[in-house]
Amino acid sequence: MTELSSKYGHKIKTVDELIEAVGKRPRAKTVVMCHGVFDLVHPGHIRHLLYAKSKADILVASLTADVHIQKAQYRPFVPQDLRALNLAALEMVDYVVIDTEATPIANIARIQPDFFAKGYEYQAGGVHPKTRQEIETIETYGGELLFTPGDIVYSSSALIESGPPDLSIDKLLMLMHAEGIDFGRLRAVLDRFKGIKVHVVGDTIVDSLTHTTMIGGMTKTPTASVRFDSRQDFIGGSAIVAAHLAAAGADVTFSTVLGEDAFKDFVLDGLAKMGVEVKPIIDKTRPTTNKNAFVCGDYRLLKVDTLDNRSISDHILEEFASQIRATPAQAVVFSDFRHGIFNRRTITSLIEAIPRGAFRVADSQVASRWGNILDFRGFDLITPNEREARFSMADQDTGVRPLAAQLHEQANCRMVILKLGDRGVLTCRPGKGNDLRSFFVVDSFVERVADAVGAGDALLAYATLSMVADGSEVAATILGSLAAAIECEIEGNLPVSREDVVRRIEGLEKRANYGH
Repeated sequence: MTELSSKYGHKIKTVDELIEAVGKRPRAKTVVMCHGVFDLVHPGHIRHLLYAKSKADILVASLTADVHIQKAQYRPFVPQDLRALNLAALEMVDYVVIDTEATPIANIARIQPDFFAKGYEYQAGGVHPKTRQEIETIETYGGELLFTPGDIVYSSSALIESGPPDLSIDKLLMLMHAEGIDFGRLRAVLDRFKGIKVHVVGDTIVDSLTHTTMIGGMTKTPTASVRFDSRQDFIGGSAIVAAHLAAAGADVTFSTVLGEDAFKDFVLDGLAKMGVEVKPIIDKTRPTTNKNAFVCGDYRLLKVDTLDNRSISDHILEEFASQIRATPAQAVVFSDFRHGIFNRRTITSLIEAIPRGAFRVADSQVASRWGNILDFRGFDLITPNEREARFSMADQDTGVRPLAAQLHEQANCRMVILKLGDRGVLTCRPGKGNDLRSFFVVDSFVERVADAVGAGDALLAYATLSMVADGSEVAATILGSLAAAIECEIEGNLPVSREDVVRRIEGLEKRANYGH
């Protein structure tokens, strides 16, 4: 991708650079301009561009910036920098410009192309109101509107929805190149995780997998009959977040509530072996939360939860607040599963106890219960999934990019990583001038899904440490996504080690270098 950028990147211009390159009217060489999304460049685009080039000396391809694309839920499929490079690599295209406005009107007025070419389909059924605006702008300086002749309409949207190509490595390399990040930088960030002090506060869950074999069904009721084979218990909830952080090299303190039962000993023994310092608060009135999934073959038949979601007492709340105030931490992570620690009564006191200057992180996995990620306004990093984001915004219809942008604004946070399942993640961050990269998408790195439970916890841990160690939202999102992918490929909730992520980086680097 770096080689491609160096070969064709000189064609990609800002508007000011483009005006300087083509000159002002009247020009010695004529200029024709085409505008579109160009999400996937298809034969219809090629015909359109070839026709436009035949009418002038210089062809300028203008493309809509990511931030202004409202088509469907998950568009654009290809980010703007890669779309620009795709167009620049075409021989007939002389220059490419990424339009920072919602419509091409302002750029038409500034660039003043001799011709503005549109696809023939825009002519069918009369002139569209937006086209009328373009015509009026062109007429102010004496330019001309052209319609591309043709008899076939290709749709990028239809191509993407019918079978999207795998562009994950290309999109990743383009993003890294734009941010000045290489694979060596990612490994260096991981090296700086060692010794970072993190305090995790949240609900412990013991996740159990009970494996069974189908025997048959009852004759009188629709009840499956299965044979018990085995049971595995895994440390989960906020406890696995602490374990991921420790496996990555951090110095981790963990504050949680546990019951007086065998699961308490299981959690404490397990975390001690993982190097996590636990400050347990024992509440004899509630059990340690256990979620037991009954599995038969590849199917989860049933999940049985043993829990008590009552709010913690005032005494326990003050003990938590005291631990938060007294624990030195470069980052504080609130891992909220809404099992008693975090609620409207407690959250304000817990937030106020966070030491000044600590990087503040919250994950609120509460879409199926009462709770809201917006309870953690003003944090540095929040990591909801799409359902949790829609729950918090009471919005089931908006596309994910504007949804994430609205959440980012309302949460008043530095960074939102919106988890999109097998589509990867979308990160929102503060705008950077006019480069319009205030959000970006990183595709999923999962090669084969064994168990997706806990992937978000791994992402949270590695993204947090990356932000503390390096401060790059892009590096944090990539490393978090790699850790999440590794977790998805493991059955059960097990911590992802730094070595696991290094190996995955090496695999990506090999793919980027075509196997070398």
